[in-house]
Amino acid sequence: MSTHHILTSHAGSLPRPARLVELYARRAQGETIDEAELEREAIAATHWVVDQQHKAGIDIPSDGEQVREAFFLYVQRRMSGFGGSWERPGGRELAAYPEFAEARRQAMAAKVAVSNFAPPTAIGPVRYTSPEANAAEISTFKDALSQHEGAFADAFMTAPSPGIVAMAMRNAYYDTFDEYLTALADALRVEYEAAIEAGLILQIDAPDLALERHISFAEQPVSEFVDFVRKVVAQINRVLENIPRDRVRLHVCWGNYESPHDQDVPLRDIAEAILEADVGAFMMPFANPRHQHEIKVFRDIPLASDQSLLVGVVDTQTNFVEHPEVIFDRLEQAAEAIGDPARVMAGTDCGFDTSAGMGRLTSDVVWAKLRAMRAGADLAAKRLF
Repeated sequence: MSTHHILTSHAGSLPRPARLVELYARRAQGETIDEAELEREAIAATHWVVDQQHKAGIDIPSDGEQVREAFFLYVQRRMSGFGGSWERPGGRELAAYPEFAEARRQAMAAKVAVSNFAPPTAIGPVRYTSPEANAAEISTFKDALSQHEGAFADAFMTAPSPGIVAMAMRNAYYDTFDEYLTALADALRVEYEAAIEAGLILQIDAPDLALERHISFAEQPVSEFVDFVRKVVAQINRVLENIPRDRVRLHVCWGNYESPHDQDVPLRDIAEAILEADVGAFMMPFANPRHQHEIKVFRDIPLASDQSLLVGVVDTQTNFVEHPEVIFDRLEQAAEAIGDPARVMAGTDCGFDTSAGMGRLTSDVVWAKLRAMRAGADLAAKRLF
């Protein structure tokens, strides 16, 4: 929170250099690559994205997830128990738009990228087995931050929620879903606590808390989906027991892809369940045309007095660079809904490249959007405080 200006951040993933994307894509397709080259490229890319965030005026940066092939798929390399693959279903909305679905399929097939749609499955006990890989990622990030001593207000590290891993990397080992979810939460605790021990903010990426309604729960009553949300939030709260609430933010979204999104569950239906999370901040998308109006929900379902909202004011799926006045308008609406501009931060709707190569925007557009966000946040600081 800030009492004199609007802090800026984003959802975590940032564009990766072409060579890094190529290496991740080839490895995902089963090719043998030079792992040493991959490590060199990822380290260099981490320093690059930290530099770019500094130039864009970001207050709270991340490492851009440069050392990961995708925001949740990377855990298969740090945990035991995963193997094989399965075809994750598309959203319910695609059935109503067959022309769009085919065009989307062709566009994705033409990409050099890592796909989230053929993830592995749990075929054995899930345990966190490579803490050294996580430690190396944090060390690389902190080294990059050290090149800009005093330039940032804070910094954050992302990690997936146990719910998105459980739904995307389906269970073929545990007797029940609850056992699988518990094992995942216990394993992810390693990354959650490591981020805090390193002095970083922890961001838990939980698209499952909205996205899965129109994927895994498409044919079930919304009440069953809300029960799922509460179950995941309870597991998150359990493994956050040793972590200060004010050092955690929860990112929730309806899927970071361009589509009609007209089957998305309304925020009002899930807000109370999501707000049961014992975190200091929530991050949600309010820049895209499907969910922009839902900032008003917080008038009726308020945050706790010590919680803040990272408002998605920049759309990660369009090459339009938002005007600073538009960003100000979105922040002003958020401040009115929350009731206090000091509890509002500026962010993006989601990551810019949540799976390597799948991002829709070129890096020059991304940096322009982040600069525009800085300018809009500065306008908000002058007018709201």
